[in-house]
Amino acid sequence: MNPTKERLALVRHEMAAAGLSAYLVPRADEYLGEYVPPQNERLAWLTGFTGSAGMLAVLPDNAALFIDGRYTIQAQQQVPKSCCEFHHLIDEPPVNWLADQLPKDAKVGCDPRMHTLAWFEASQKTLARKSIELVEVAQNPIDQHWQDRPEAQAQPALLLEQSYTGEASLAKRKRLASSLKEADADVALITQLDSIAWLLNIRGADVPRLPVLLAFATLAADGSATLFTDPGKLPKGFPKHVGKGVAVQALEALPTALQALGKAGKKVLADPATANAWCQLRCKEAGAELIKGDDPALIPKAQKNKTELKGIQNCHLRDGAAVCRFLAWLDAEVAAGRLHDEAQLASQLEALRREPGDLHDLAFDTISAAGANAAQPHYSHLNGKPARLRMGSLYLVDSGGQYKDGTTDITRTVAIGQPSKEHRKMFTLVLKGHIALAQAVFPKGTSGIQLDALARQFLWHEGQDYDHGTGHGVGAFLSVHEGPQRISPRGPQQELLPGMVISNEPGYYKPSAYGIRCENLVAVHERPDGMRHFQTLTLAPFDRRLIDPALLTPPERQWLTHYHTTVRKQITP
Repeated sequence: MNPTKERLALVRHEMAAAGLSAYLVPRADEYLGEYVPPQNERLAWLTGFTGSAGMLAVLPDNAALFIDGRYTIQAQQQVPKSCCEFHHLIDEPPVNWLADQLPKDAKVGCDPRMHTLAWFEASQKTLARKSIELVEVAQNPIDQHWQDRPEAQAQPALLLEQSYTGEASLAKRKRLASSLKEADADVALITQLDSIAWLLNIRGADVPRLPVLLAFATLAADGSATLFTDPGKLPKGFPKHVGKGVAVQALEALPTALQALGKAGKKVLADPATANAWCQLRCKEAGAELIKGDDPALIPKAQKNKTELKGIQNCHLRDGAAVCRFLAWLDAEVAAGRLHDEAQLASQLEALRREPGDLHDLAFDTISAAGANAAQPHYSHLNGKPARLRMGSLYLVDSGGQYKDGTTDITRTVAIGQPSKEHRKMFTLVLKGHIALAQAVFPKGTSGIQLDALARQFLWHEGQDYDHGTGHGVGAFLSVHEGPQRISPRGPQQELLPGMVISNEPGYYKPSAYGIRCENLVAVHERPDGMRHFQTLTLAPFDRRLIDPALLTPPERQWLTHYHTTVRKQITP
């Protein structure tokens, strides 16, 4: 009997005991972030699937795993087909699928800590139309049966100096408190880990690749805050670092604190799209008035100040030097006939990043993809036997670093030996899209959905496209995938504001053959005339062997020459 089948049987036993017809297991944990610590990887424990997005619907006799286009191949490799069927997470949402599968009066169970309130309420309505009930489970069935669950990380938090943040925590809290007053709220519930880290100018090591502390927080309209976390992880200088008005309580005190807000009849601001449903439902049950609104730290965190932008530029110089050294090393190794595997290549790049001694962590697990593996946009060589480079193929490496002064994210596609005519054509079409977006000038009020087509237009002319967004926001020594800014064909979208950092990463993926992606990070700046544009932050050359100059216009060649000149000038020292 395979582990997935055994574990599904345990969940089904709990479903039967609770009178449930189905149970939903998302990839998320109670903090609802993209990155999940090992002890909270419930979906991975149950199914073996390790992608960053997905949801499993468990029924008495079958199960269905819902993933997006990034993980179609990975899911089929990791999850036994005898245990699951596979569906597209976006095109066929799990709740809609269940509404079609289940009979009238069925009950669907979920742990409300693992879902947003927006999802919870929308799912209730969808299922109710078919006379199906969405039920909160008192105990998560996975938590009941996960016997070898890893221990939580115990490293102390880091107090991030104002020389990196550009603003003291007390000033940030007072600034955000004014937005609470405008919303007529007494207190805000802050659940996003990067928002808490940004607000208090602290970082942590509780989540792999994300420098945050596992915590919840409340912010009052007078600027005072309460942090719910493991107090033992806070250094002695924490009270002085954050300034007056910050209380610390253990995580276990959160339910009582939420009840107290309700009993006091407080108006609680919470983001239904990012905060878990359990917190908000408990506040409401106890008598609080819920005010739906964005996380008050969301936009201030996304709009980097001058100090943060300078730090981000500085870390890109050091990071770019490491990437350039890696690309030069790779060329020399291939020329000498030493064709390494994906794991060796990722290790070499990490070693070069770590050499100066200022790397806090990788920004994410390096995507080191040789040949056909690069056709999976979020491929991981850690999920199987790493492939070896082959002459006449392409190698894609998507990587980044976490530094105290910023976060980096870069993708380069490299020719291994002589590239084919098709390789050069498709790479150049992707690069043309990258250049078009990099050169964009746009008015105030423009959002990413309005710019996305710039990056896709040349692929569209060839009848091609890619199944991922063109750009995601990036934090300052925080999440490499930061909201709300993004460049994507799907809305609603956030206006691109000065100070926001975002990726520019069009791609092309030929199944079972190769993958191409060209990624730089850019910062939004405002011109004197009020128009906005992007400043490219990433500094590393594109592989000229993959460029067909005949497909580039004179302005595109000029941009590329200027970019490579800038890279050489800034990185060479």
